[in-house]
Amino acid sequence: MSSLTSTATAAGASAAPHVWAPSTGARVRGVIGLLAGAAEAPRVYERFGRRLSADGYTVAVFDATQADAATTWLGRQEHAPRVLAGSDRGAAAALTEAARGAAVDGVVVAATPVGGADDASAAPEQRSACPLHLGVLAEPAARAAASAAPDASTPIAVPERADLAAIAVPVLAIHGGADPIAPFAAVRDVLGAVPDLELVETVDGLHDALNDQSHRSVAATIVLWLERLRGAGVDRPIVREVAL
Repeated sequence: MSSLTSTATAAGASAAPHVWAPSTGARVRGVIGLLAGAAEAPRVYERFGRRLSADGYTVAVFDATQADAATTWLGRQEHAPRVLAGSDRGAAAALTEAARGAAVDGVVVAATPVGGADDASAAPEQRSACPLHLGVLAEPAARAAASAAPDASTPIAVPERADLAAIAVPVLAIHGGADPIAPFAAVRDVLGAVPDLELVETVDGLHDALNDQSHRSVAATIVLWLERLRGAGVDRPIVREVAL
């Protein structure tokens, strides 16, 4: 029997997300419910949300403890694919929901906190080498209020391998190759249990894979994966390199 439990709280389940949507009149190509890292406010993901919404994807940011709220929100959206995403603790929560059989079309995780360490125990310079992102992390607006994140001091565990093996949807995992908080090799070993996994390393990247120096390439990688997901499936390429 699975030991998985919901990562949502009664307080978090009723909170409204912050949403970045494509411009009025633009075609919506899919929706993403993003679970933030430890005690992170939506401000941390403003750059990410704006970039993906410019490519036609609606992005809604929830606290990591609001996984049930995120999946409920996704289920109410008109457009597909409906993707549950997460960074750091949010990644652990997203994987937990997917292992429990959440009704989503795919999962995107970044900075998966294997080994128990996460954003809450990390120095900013361990999280990112991007000057702009470090500036954002220093802003009071980047930190979630205690009332919005009642379990901010409690880590969210990554599911056990047997539970990861039960995930029935495609998973895109992005992780820093030089992550000092959750080493890439450990993440590769743990996430290797996911049946339909695409693992992407940011070369020399740190923990905040969505907001590190390679954030443009990471956003582009996610968009390419989403386009395959909404097409014939992630295993069917849309563009490919041809050897000469």
